[in-house]
Amino acid sequence: MQYHYELIETDPVYRGFLKINRYRLQHDLYLGGKSEILVRERLEQLRAVSVLLYDPNLDQVVLVEQFRIGAVGKEPVPWVLETVGGFTPEAESDESVARREALEEANCEIGRIEHICEFMVSPGISVDRISLYCAEVDASNAEGVHGLDHEGEDIRVVVMDAAMAIAELYTGRANSTSIIIALQWLAINRERVRSMWKA
Repeated sequence: MQYHYELIETDPVYRGFLKINRYRLQHDLYLGGKSEILVRERLEQLRAVSVLLYDPNLDQVVLVEQFRIGAVGKEPVPWVLETVGGFTPEAESDESVARREALEEANCEIGRIEHICEFMVSPGISVDRISLYCAEVDASNAEGVHGLDHEGEDIRVVVMDAAMAIAELYTGRANSTSIIIALQWLAINRERVRSMWKA
């Protein structure tokens, strides 16, 4: 198989908070030939940064909790425990977004920062990609409710011992992509990061 595809037509069907295009396309098949003409909708122009804030001296993580429409009707309580994060404007670097969002959402200034990975969130329907980081912070400064009023944000800071946060992987409370990957990464890399960053 040559992995060829052809975009026959692109139709911008919605432009609001989200942007959605409808595509008519064909692609190569594993057993030879081409697919029928397929129609697929896709969420466009989504790229974000997500950051696990970690205090190596206190061995604590700083997370946030906020209301999420995607959890409505699917979770008993649609407030989701997450890593800090935000969309990436074209003119801004990942690290700049990480530092800005840490201040806006958790009142934390980032020190050192380490890239974990970049991943596709839901490639069946979206171009959404997240660049995931772990960043050094002083967790003793993290508290309160934050967010930007004009974006409708109401974000509560949650500070947890690292071991307790990692345990949330098995309680169901850490149940979205970025926090799962970040806490799994921390479970593997925690001692290394502590030895590098601890004062």
